[in-house]
Amino acid sequence: MENRELKFKTNINCGGCIASVKPHLDKANEISHWKVDTGSKDKVLTVTSDGATEQQVIDIVEQAGFKIEPINS
Repeated sequence: MENRELKFKTNINCGGCIASVKPHLDKANEISHWKVDTGSKDKVLTVTSDGATEQQVIDIVEQAGFKIEPINS
């Protein structure tokens, strides 16, 4: 399966928040890379999915205690 990029609007807005969500996203085998643009208004989380679905990413971030919604591109 090819990698695809998923983008989400979140409330992950600082280094401490990134540190909180990092172990959750890092342990998901279906995610090959992720980053949060804390400088953007929408705190965009970009995930390079190696098989993870949009819903799986949403579940992971919500379990970490953050709000997330998909950005339809």
